Amino acid sequence: MSLIEAKKGQCVILEDIQYGHKVKKKLQDMGLTPGVRLCVVSSGMFGPMIVDVRGSRVALGRGILGKITVRNAEA
Repeated sequence: MSLIEAKKGQCVILEDIQYGHKVKKKLQDMGLTPGVRLCVVSSGMFGPMIVDVRGSRVALGRGILGKITVRNAEA
């Protein structure tokens, strides 16, 4: 599933980022690497989604959320 489908409070595991090389590299530099656990802190109908990644909060725009593939995290 894509990250845009995740709900507030849900934790997921990042599988892949299907975006251009420069954006993908920037996201990886911010800690969004395959296998990392992401927890959705805030998600509304509009505006960015805020996720907790490695103890830091990152705001991601709606355009990029559909390009990030994730799977549910095992409890």
